[in-house]
Amino acid sequence: MKIRNYFTEHPASIGESYRQHLSVATRYSAQLFLAAGACAVHAVIPNLFTTTASAKIKDLYSQMGESGRTKLEI
Repeated sequence: MKIRNYFTEHPASIGESYRQHLSVATRYSAQLFLAAGACAVHAVIPNLFTTTASAKIKDLYSQMGESGRTKLEI
């Protein structure tokens, strides 16, 4: 496999350019990072962020489905 294909094959399979995929994946990553932070705070102080992470994960899952990405099996 050529090195270029390594970076473009998956994005093309879901109808995106490399840059589009990079942008979407980076946005998802940032949102998951914030959700992980909420989980960490919640672990120490259980009354804070009681639904933040689960709500964010549900929201991201919904966004992935609406954007035409393959839905995850749960």
